[in-house]
Order: sequence, then structure tokens, then C-alpha cells
Amino acid sequence: MKALVFFLCIAVFSAPVMAFEYSGNIAAEYQLFPQKAQFENQLDNNLTFSFKPKVTKTWNKGNDQLSIELFFRADDKDAERNHADIREFKWLHVNGSHEWRVGVDTVFWGVTESQHLVDVINQIDRVEGIDGEEKLGQQMINFTSIQDWGTLHVFVMPGFRESTYPSQQGRLRLPLVVDSSQTVYESADEENNIDYALRFEHYIGDTEFGLSWFDGTNRDAGFIPGLDANGEPVLIPYYSQMTQFGLDLQSIAGDWLWKLEMIHRDSTEESFNAMTAGFEYTCFGILDSPVDMGVLLEYSLDDRNMNSGIFDNDVFVGFRFAFNDVQSTDILAGFIMDTDLKSQSLRVEASRRLGDSWKFTGELQFFDQIADSDPLKAFESDDYLLLELAKYF
Repeated sequence: MKALVFFLCIAVFSAPVMAFEYSGNIAAEYQLFPQKAQFENQLDNNLTFSFKPKVTKTWNKGNDQLSIELFFRADDKDAERNHADIREFKWLHVNGSHEWRVGVDTVFWGVTESQHLVDVINQIDRVEGIDGEEKLGQQMINFTSIQDWGTLHVFVMPGFRESTYPSQQGRLRLPLVVDSSQTVYESADEENNIDYALRFEHYIGDTEFGLSWFDGTNRDAGFIPGLDANGEPVLIPYYSQMTQFGLDLQSIAGDWLWKLEMIHRDSTEESFNAMTAGFEYTCFGILDSPVDMGVLLEYSLDDRNMNSGIFDNDVFVGFRFAFNDVQSTDILAGFIMDTDLKSQSLRVEASRRLGDSWKFTGELQFFDQIADSDPLKAFESDDYLLLELAKYF
């Protein structure tokens, strides 16, 4: 990673002198857990501040661009949430129908709402939330070829980012604290293992699809029971090697948007198939108002174990409201039920702009009737309300 940053610095400072463009946000976030904690010493609330600046510089008639996006968070109680990350530090070079991206970048794949099966390039920033939307920057060399027959992406990733986990005081954690200082890798190169990925994207009529292949370090850690330096029981992350084939597609048919994600994954521990499929139907201008309402329905199946819990045989029902007002008010509410274990969770997200540069965001998360064998059992008492106020510049 140091070599990539050094290369980017050489490229930038050897470029013609041009002005940088600045953007980003600074935010205050308050999270409240109204229920009594399930594990000892867990917090009931926390206040955090985050800073996410971005700098861009373009030269060579727009064919070269440097993008730097950083992220910082300070938490008043959970020390594991005090962290900084390089989300982007990349040089983009465009040469006709070919593009090169070198450095650190964040890549998103997939189309479904309830989970992102095919999305394997970046490590999830797990102390930022349980929805998997926030990611750690991944060092990479990415070549893209845009042709009439489709778009091909080639990734070479020289290095791996370990996941971060809440401390003993943190909520939304496993029954035992995860001790990342004892992390174990299957690869002899450990975090320096070189990962590879390919992705082909194209469309047929109103249907867009992507085919992907990944070979490298599994972004989802397994856990090994162990002891920390004080002799206390902990969980030790174990990162295996895996190969994954993926398919994602979405098709527009009038007011309907059909979605599908499928994967086949092989690793030393297991081989399995998983899928999420569903639709979003949009009702435009409900009750003669400017409000659009989207109805979402998705089904997830995982053939490893029909009683393993999360997304193994689950139904997701959601509603998306776009108020189409000056303040860009949006609400997304989603309900997930495990059809085998009957575990349920409800999540509501809302956001609204305040003036030209402020934004208010709120989240509600509820867990209900969580079965003893469900991996979500550790979160059973972790219903929460999250409020964030951000200033954009």
C-alpha cells in the first residue's frame, strides 16, 4: 500500500499545477439503546463525531484525475470505533475506451436491497453499522475496457484489510469479544496475499447483468475460540482463501424493477450456493401528491444449513418513500423474517436536507422473537435509535 501511495504522489506532483476541488462532510451522531444490555459492561448510548473530506484534481484535458477521500470517527465510549481510514486514494487515467485506476478505492457490486451477495471487493467497516453499507478502502490496480460487446473489469489487489469489531463495551457485538491481535490466515502470505477478480457487465434490452469471479482472501471471517493476554475467553478471526462466482441482474418492466443476485463460493471449510431475488414496484404520485412509493419484496436462500439463521430462508418486505421535495426527504422501511426460525427484524431509515448544506438522518432498528440458534441472538437486546446531523461543504 505504501508503494501505491508513493506512486500516486509522484504522478500528482509531476502533473501541471491545477486547483484542487474540495468536498465532504462533518457530522455528529448520537445512538441510544433503550433496552438493558445483554452482556456485562455494554454501553447504553454513545456520541460520536465523524469527518469525511474529499479532494479531487483533474488534468491532461480530463483524462487524468486524482481522488482522495478520508474518513475519521471519534467515539466517546467505544474505543474500537475510534478509527481512521483511506476510503479513496486513486489515480484514474482514461485512454479512449480503456481506464486505469491505481491506488485505494471503494467498489460496489450488486442490485438487491436486503443483502449484497456478489459484493466482495472491499472489506465491510463493521464498527460503522450492521447493514454492510460502509466499507474500508481496498488497495488495487483496476483495468476497465468499455466495448460495444460489454464492459470488462480486471482487479489485482495486493493486500487485505482486516475487519474491525466492537469492544467489550460496544453494542451489536458477539457474545465474546473479537481479538484481532491474534488473527489467523490460511494463506502463508497472510494480509499480503494477492487477490484477483474479474467482472463483465452488459445489457440486453431493459435488462442489465453482471458476471463476476473472485479468488483470494475471504472478506467474511470465521472465528476460533481462544484466550486473550489476560486468560479471558475471546474469539480469534480466521480468514480462509475462497473462490466465488457471481451473477447479478436487474430488469425494468414498466413500473417494475426485477432484481437477482446469485453466488457459488468454494473455500477449504465449505462449498455453498446462495441467492436473493425479488422486485421493487413504484407507485408514482400516490394520492395525487408528489410522493413516490416503492414496494420491495425479496427472498433469500442459502443452501448451507436451513437453520443457520441470517438470510438462509428469509423474506424481506420494504417500503421506500421519495417525497420529491426541495429538502430531498426519503424514508426506507424494511422488515425481515426467517421463515424457519421465525426471527424478525425491522429497520427504518430516513433523511432530510436542512437548508443548502445540512442533512439530518435517523435510523431505527428492532429485533424481535430471535431464536436461540439464530446468529442474531447476540443482538436481541440491541434495539437502537440513531440520529445524525451532518454539515456538507
